[in-house]
Amino acid sequence: MTPSFLRVEGTKIVDGDGKEIILRGAGLGGWLNMENFITGYPGCEFQIREALIKEIGPEKAEFFWDKFLEYFFTDEDAKFFASLGLNCIRLPFNYHHFEDDDNPRVLKESGFKHLDRVIDICAKHGIYTILDMHTAPGGQNPGWHADHGTHVSAFWIHADFQQRSLWLWDELSKHYASNPWVAGYNPLNEPADSQHKRLVRWYDQVYQVIRKNDSKHILFWDGNTFAQDFSQFGDAHKRWENSSYSLHDYSIFGFPASKEAYVGSPAQKGRLRATLDSKQAWMKERGLCVWNGEWGPVYARAEYDGDDTDAINEMRLHVLRDQLELYQEDSMSWSIWLYKDIGFQGMVYTSRETAYMKLFEKFLAKKQRLAIDAWGTDVKYVRHVYEPLEQLIAQNVEAPADLDIYPWKLGRRVGTLARDILVSDYLVPEWARHFAGKTEAELDELARSFHFDNCLKREGLNAALREHSSVAL
Repeated sequence: MTPSFLRVEGTKIVDGDGKEIILRGAGLGGWLNMENFITGYPGCEFQIREALIKEIGPEKAEFFWDKFLEYFFTDEDAKFFASLGLNCIRLPFNYHHFEDDDNPRVLKESGFKHLDRVIDICAKHGIYTILDMHTAPGGQNPGWHADHGTHVSAFWIHADFQQRSLWLWDELSKHYASNPWVAGYNPLNEPADSQHKRLVRWYDQVYQVIRKNDSKHILFWDGNTFAQDFSQFGDAHKRWENSSYSLHDYSIFGFPASKEAYVGSPAQKGRLRATLDSKQAWMKERGLCVWNGEWGPVYARAEYDGDDTDAINEMRLHVLRDQLELYQEDSMSWSIWLYKDIGFQGMVYTSRETAYMKLFEKFLAKKQRLAIDAWGTDVKYVRHVYEPLEQLIAQNVEAPADLDIYPWKLGRRVGTLARDILVSDYLVPEWARHFAGKTEAELDELARSFHFDNCLKREGLNAALREHSSVAL
């Protein structure tokens, strides 16, 4: 059955009959926009793609990536997803699938191959999709997931990067304008505009580009500074019809960096509520629709956390359940991060017995020890290396306020530049050498490690999602 287009009415998302629809689901990170902690490589996606071509040649590299994309999400995944009562998948994509940097504004039709396939699979199982530009030319934020290999967000500096992103949304909105299973478009993931004014200006531009082709799909607008800050949006919402506003509600309680164990005390629950309310204050004041586009804790792994694993994970699930209660109280649509990975955060994760996980077992342990992934990193093994650098900088910067350079404080900035970028750069060739000499059959087996049949389920997480997806409006 073909559904009607979803639309925004006031604070709600409704279907063609005006019935409220709460979108509950997950992000398919690590697929059309790869991330290092999700599949286990160092650095950025463009780096490992280049390194793999150098190691095994373009034909075999293309074969591996195509099989990886094919196996990562199949009909079996969609069937399981729908069985939990979830009804929406956010599809992050990297602009590189649709345009080459050395051949800008020339559409790569091949980019639609797997995106169309997954949208169709989801539709078959009654699952809506949201298209999310997770990586824009030049990088819209300084994170690894913006896939530009530096801490400088050049998207905001060079107008041509912004124009190329507008061009791509023109192409995408033409392609999907008539598809009602696409709930909407998320034009830019986690922007970080240090001037806090260029973002709204670009949003105005992309709104006009998309609406020229497509007036029916919802637009989901991320706040500034990693989807946390709408304070500079002013009255922009008056110019953007059929729109929802996307915050990302990660709690420090769900990560190794938390300085206290989460026990669900009144004070801790109060902090969860206060943080969520501060992020959605601008929307609440204006009676706007809110979508929580990312949230969720990370989990301990026995090979790294030993006897503490179960206790840590029960604590993290406690955080998750208390967050879900808040979203239920607010009738808030949400998309947890994330659906599939190698065992750190996903609803399902690749078995340790697969070819891929066996091949990279020692390498992944090295990455964990060196703390080169920014997301959820535990620096206990390398803190003594980087703290002297932080102290050196702090002792020689005259004004304490100068230590916080947008969007990060000193410790995060040192970690990004010295670990996540510098050390990772030196490990990229080693990652690629794991593929040396592999036949196509062996490459296929490695890629198939990510097939649903080769994955385990995080049962506690999925049970909590199932419980809340079935709650009546």
